[in-house]
Amino acid sequence: MQSGPIPPTASTIQLDGRELAGVRGSLGGPPSDAAPAGEAQPLRSVHTSNFSAILQELGISVLVTTYQAGKLVMLRPDGNRLNTHFRGFGRPMGLAVDGDRLAIGTAAEIWEYHNSPAVARRLEPAGSHDACFLPRSSVCTGDVQIHEMGWARSRGDDPELWFVNTRFSCLCTRSDKHSFVPRWRPPFISALAPEDRCHLNGLGMAGGLPAYVTALGTTDTPAGWRADKQDGGVILDVPSGEVIAQGLSMPHSPRWYDGRLWVLESGRGGFGCVDPDTGKYEAIAVLPGFTRGLDFCGPLAFIGLSQVRESAVFSGIDVAERPLAERCCGVWVVNIETGRTVAFVKFEDAVQEIFAVQALPGMRHPDVINDQPRIISDSFVVPDEALNLVPGLLRHDA
Repeated sequence: MQSGPIPPTASTIQLDGRELAGVRGSLGGPPSDAAPAGEAQPLRSVHTSNFSAILQELGISVLVTTYQAGKLVMLRPDGNRLNTHFRGFGRPMGLAVDGDRLAIGTAAEIWEYHNSPAVARRLEPAGSHDACFLPRSSVCTGDVQIHEMGWARSRGDDPELWFVNTRFSCLCTRSDKHSFVPRWRPPFISALAPEDRCHLNGLGMAGGLPAYVTALGTTDTPAGWRADKQDGGVILDVPSGEVIAQGLSMPHSPRWYDGRLWVLESGRGGFGCVDPDTGKYEAIAVLPGFTRGLDFCGPLAFIGLSQVRESAVFSGIDVAERPLAERCCGVWVVNIETGRTVAFVKFEDAVQEIFAVQALPGMRHPDVINDQPRIISDSFVVPDEALNLVPGLLRHDA
């Protein structure tokens, strides 16, 4: 089990047996002079020099949400540097990807974006983008404290988006008539009430269906989970409703991957796996922050870390009692077999908390268009049969 932070000021870093050049710095957006008084400071990050190469080799980029800073962050390989690209959203949290579909849960709505390769080819600088997600629809849920989300598939139908409705302690799907459609709730929750009774938060899919959820307690009273948040966390099996693991410290992000059930024991900065039959948790790594947000590619786990500060939510947990210098915010890359950290990107200043981490396979340099009116207004996606009627000079085939 690997533990402890990597010193970000080291001139060289030994990771998985290789000596690598030290940490590089970058800014979100173009270089500029110091921001004038009253303007937001740049969103800064530093990263190990191999982070970009890892993404390039895997053929992926990574999406990250930070609700605290109100940003969707795109981590994209750019030669030997990591490109960190930011888009503004209102309290973004859950992310879910299914091929060319991207769902983003925000403060009071769920946005659905679709990739348009033809538009990607037109983005500046020319030829640099391989994916472009355009907004296709949004559903107003109200403030239900959307947490993790996942696309469910059954019998070859179009995917259905499930999401954790933390405020009402249930799993839901979308509706064009209602704020949400409750589909499942833990057996110990007796009512549909906006009271955050157990802090349901994580959703893991398996076989194309919701399979596992995490909660911070098994309480059935308003915010009842807060009384035992240090060790009251559980993992539930969705089909049976049974608690399959308990005694966890603020667990998040259950994932079925490579034949194992993985989970983040956030309150201890932990990353590990759970035996669904015995409920035993095996720690693989302990990291320098509140672990939340998890995805995999090959033998690597991409894990979000938050630099939690003492508050009513985080008081009394192990991570919050560590010295502030030992609490980081960023994305750590961990070898799932050895538990060793192989790379990281660390956010500084404005970004202190992360929620979701999502890999985009086959997309090294994507963009998500949400505040570029000209691109949105002048980009039209039509069915193939209609595209045949469009004059050739106006057509950009996908």
